[in-house]
Order: sequence, then C-alpha cells, then structure tokens
Amino acid sequence: MIQKLTSLDPYMDFIREINSDPVFSDPMLSTQENMSANLYRAVGKPDNHALGVFRGGVMTGLFVFLIIEDEKYIEMLVGLSRSAEAYEETAGYLQANYPGFQADFVFNPSNSLLRKLLAGKGAAFEEEQQKMVLTNPCPAADTSGIEPLTERYREQYIAMHETGCYWTGDKVVQTPERFNVFLAVENGLVIGYRDITNCFEENEPFDLKVKEDRRRRGWGRKLLAKAIEANRPKGMALLVDVGNIPAIRLYESAGFVRVPGADSLTATWNIR
Repeated sequence: MIQKLTSLDPYMDFIREINSDPVFSDPMLSTQENMSANLYRAVGKPDNHALGVFRGGVMTGLFVFLIIEDEKYIEMLVGLSRSAEAYEETAGYLQANYPGFQADFVFNPSNSLLRKLLAGKGAAFEEEQQKMVLTNPCPAADTSGIEPLTERYREQYIAMHETGCYWTGDKVVQTPERFNVFLAVENGLVIGYRDITNCFEENEPFDLKVKEDRRRRGWGRKLLAKAIEANRPKGMALLVDVGNIPAIRLYESAGFVRVPGADSLTATWNIR
C-alpha cells in the first residue's frame, strides 16, 4: 500500500538503515547537504511528493519525487528500498497517475532491483558517473576570455546549449537564483559555456560545452577555474562519466577527489 507522507520523522530509522547499505544507499543522499535538500527540506514543498510503501503496516520503501505537472516531468529525489515489490508498486503508482510524463531516476548502480525494473519499462540509461568533491583547489589560474553571461550573449548561449536535458539554456537563464553561467568568448563569439549552481553550500558544475573546433585549447580548464573562483568560499562537487578519463584528470588537477561509494546511474523512463 502506498501512502502520501507529510512528515518523515517516524521513518528516520528506516532511512538510515537503507542508506547505510552499500547496495541500496541513495547517491542523492551522500552528503548532509544532499540529505537536507532532497529529503528534509523537500517534504512539504508544493511540487514534491513523499511516498511511503507499506506491507502489513511496515514500511518497505520510501520515495520522494519532484513532479512538475505543467511540464509533465518527474525526478526521483530519493529512492530507498530493498523490496522489488516496493519498486514495482511505486512504478505502478506513477503509471496510473502520470501517463505521458518523463521520469528521471538517479540511483545506486549496485541497485539491481531498480535497474531491472526500469530496463523492463524501456528506460534509457546513461553511463555510470562518479562523484568528485573539491578538496584542495589549485592556485589561481588563467581565466582570460571567460565572461559571465550577460544580455549581449544570451541568444548565442541559448543557441549552443544542449537541448536533450531538463535544464536547457532557456530554463537556466530564467533561474539566476539557481545558476551562474560563464562563457568562453573569442572575437565576440561564444565558443563554450559552463553552468554552475549557486544556491547550495556544495554547488555543482552542471553542464559544459565547448565548440568542437575549439576543443583541446584549454577552454574547459579556464571555464572550470572561473567557476571555482566565483564559487568560493562554498564547496563544490560534480558528477563525471566513469569512462571519461580526460575529464577526470582535468578535475583531479583542479583539486577534486573521488567520493567512494557515491557513484550513480541515471535512467529516463517515458511513462506510458
């Protein structure tokens, strides 16, 4: 049975137990900042839905979803369960109530129960990612040619921004309270960008793109250095594909280290 929850206080033992399991822990709850943003502060917000799955009065699953009705979009903020039935019941709830929505899941790659369920639903999986945290920032670096987003470059930025994601360029420029944007500019032309969150104690370099014919010229390093500089004194963490060795080396050279046990897998399910 699924119940909507208005408080998580009675279920903190369940949350701690599942999240301490290396197989079923949630990478979205890997830090205190994550716990606060995705769990404690999430419950009670208008677009957030906390669901408890119960069997015989005992909780078997706890899920928090961001659900934006107007955009037909769902994001799993928290998913904690060791029960295949709990995952199946939750998926059934989403199918019954939100047909036609796109649902994004970020979860522990070791969680074979959720992986199997989503694969059976025809979800598309991205490459596994590892979490890295900035622990020892490199000294001030060259950031020449890097500028903050202004109205002058708005159209160029939006035109080159990735579109196959929720946070498109249009959405980013409409939420300055959430994102800072830095641009690589050459002869008045935008040749690259880096989006970074600004509203957390541990912010994330969110999206990066450099035009193909300008790559391997140090622009990615400059954009990262500017993001780090602007973010101080707050912390910084990021996700990078485990197979992207050049990017991992770049982040390591800038002072990032891998967080053991915080790897994640992202899957997108178009609910039918």
